[in-house]
Amino acid sequence: MRTEWLEDDCPCGSDKEFKACCDLYISGQEEAPTAEKLMRSRYSAFVVEEPEYIFNTHDPATRDDVDLEEIRAWSEQSDWEGLNIVATEAGLESDTTGKVEFVAHYTAGKKEEHHHELSTFNKKDGKWFFTDGALVNNTVRRSGPKVGRNDPCVCGSGKKYKKCCG
Repeated sequence: MRTEWLEDDCPCGSDKEFKACCDLYISGQEEAPTAEKLMRSRYSAFVVEEPEYIFNTHDPATRDDVDLEEIRAWSEQSDWEGLNIVATEAGLESDTTGKVEFVAHYTAGKKEEHHHELSTFNKKDGKWFFTDGALVNNTVRRSGPKVGRNDPCVCGSGKKYKKCCG
């Protein structure tokens, strides 16, 4: 499937053709020089259905926890629609660790999904590896019940919420 993309724009969102961007890393011609480029190429590997690259760029220390067939299924059963880099921290060529926060947009079945993650990367022997990812959830959830405007104020003043802290 990768070869079908060679003349197309790179799925990672760069302004380059796939063959001059992420394919360099996926095909093994070059090593990704930064954590962000590794992350972008891992996203592109999902798009072009190259799960072995995703597996092989996972930190060898925790690779036993990764299921290649699960990666393959997610890659093949999803329509990948775009990648947004939210933030990066370190992860440059001279660094040994880095973090990349991103949102991957895809459709699974008929449902639009947004995978928002903060990924951690480590460089070992000059090669970047994905180490861990934590989902980012920006949803604010109330810890207690909703206070109505005419309910007693939560501060204990005895006034209505709307006339006190509301």
